[in-house]
Amino acid sequence: MAALISPELLKRLEQLQLLARRRSKSTAKGERRSGARGQSVEFADYRAYVPGDDLRRIDWNLYGRLDRLFLKLYEEERELPVTIFLDASESMSFGQVPKFDFARQVAAAVGYVALCGFDRVTVEPFPLGDDQLSLAGELRRVRGRKSSIRFFENLAKLKASGTADFNQALRRGAMKHRTPGVSVVLSDFLDPAGYEEGLKSLAHRGSEIHAVQILSPEELEPTAYGDLKVIDSETGAEQEVTFGKYRLKAYRAAVHNYCQRLQEFCRARGVRYQLARSDTPLDDLLLKAMRTGGMWR
Repeated sequence: MAALISPELLKRLEQLQLLARRRSKSTAKGERRSGARGQSVEFADYRAYVPGDDLRRIDWNLYGRLDRLFLKLYEEERELPVTIFLDASESMSFGQVPKFDFARQVAAAVGYVALCGFDRVTVEPFPLGDDQLSLAGELRRVRGRKSSIRFFENLAKLKASGTADFNQALRRGAMKHRTPGVSVVLSDFLDPAGYEEGLKSLAHRGSEIHAVQILSPEELEPTAYGDLKVIDSETGAEQEVTFGKYRLKAYRAAVHNYCQRLQEFCRARGVRYQLARSDTPLDDLLLKAMRTGGMWR
């Protein structure tokens, strides 16, 4: 089984940290600053001493100046829940470089950065066939860098098949993962029913959302024309079309407009959007585009 990510790239990913504009509200301890007051090394505030408080937390220097007792309050470190919604529908297997193979690599990279930061990672593949239920269970609530090898192995076993309901998958995910964190959606966003309701459901939960649209070069810039038979990879429906050269230009414009509308939809709702070709060098996407796009630092 070929490695999803090279050892050289893994070393560079270890230096990154996921960005979260909103503070974590998770109750599990990790390495993220939260709004809760605890006993970590990050100072937060003072409050007046009351009988029964831990005397070790009194600021005696402040007492010497004000002749009053105050306790130091600290911001407790909390883990950041990271949820990766991975489109595993049959359409994602399309392309000389299959979109799904590329999406799994991106999922592996996001998960690894999170695991190195001791954040909690869950991968939600959709649709989920009965033959992959146990595998999906292994990809839930993964924590710690030591779990990364098993995490990669389980990701590599996932296969793209079936017909996905994008909006339903994200709605269910929003209901399941109620604690705000980071949500990363890896998909071609080509569901005939649209993507709007699903992304809205995630946005309403208050999570930091990254939408990565993965399309193959053949979808973005097709070169075939003439009398063609078009087959829907998910439903198997066939249709014969005459596709002349002049239609190639119209097609490319339609694809560009579709991606532009998705980007504008995301921007209006605070969702960070990234378009990636499935043949993009992984280093370029992870270390340049996604860094610039605010995924990590």
